[in-house]
Amino acid sequence: MIVRPLVVSVGILGLMFAGCSQSSNPAADTSQAQTVAPNAQAESPTPQLDVPYVPTPTAVVDAMLKVAKVGKNDVLYDLGSGDGRIPITAAKRFGTRGFGVDIDPQRIQEANANAKKEGVSDRVKFAQQDLFKTDLSQATVITLYLLPRINLQLRPTLLKLKPGTRIVSHAFDMGDWKPDQVVDVNGTNVYFWTVLEKVPANLK
Repeated sequence: MIVRPLVVSVGILGLMFAGCSQSSNPAADTSQAQTVAPNAQAESPTPQLDVPYVPTPTAVVDAMLKVAKVGKNDVLYDLGSGDGRIPITAAKRFGTRGFGVDIDPQRIQEANANAKKEGVSDRVKFAQQDLFKTDLSQATVITLYLLPRINLQLRPTLLKLKPGTRIVSHAFDMGDWKPDQVVDVNGTNVYFWTVLEKVPANLK
């Protein structure tokens, strides 16, 4: 998966290193979490990283989950999941099921360790793989902290997802795909979209 780019730092509201996505049943077992992890094949142990890893500040994580109205029935996919804080926060706070992908094996190891530490490893899984090769069809919410060019490359795939799928991006937009909402978090933007039934002509 892709790692996160450098952006303006925002106020730290305390590291509630919680969880992000898994199903509506908080008692879901490891096998349920496993079903949310498609194409979890191993990548090269020394991948070429597209962007430097920079963690999403806690205040931004909170805003991303809030604007997407993440809840216990959601399945959240985090593309470029880093240390796993977004899926972990959603899982711990809402009981969401989650799956994160990153191209950096160090980040995947860290994220899985954090999920175990926070008690949500039955609801959240992380895999080292290419985000462009990841099956996103199970996701109800997708979170991103990538780069403008990566967002644009990913946009056609996102537009093909089932209508109603919610997309949230930290810091970067999707070009001509105008967001439903933009939230300012201490100078950093959070962009929110909902996948439409019909793709606008200018985005085809």
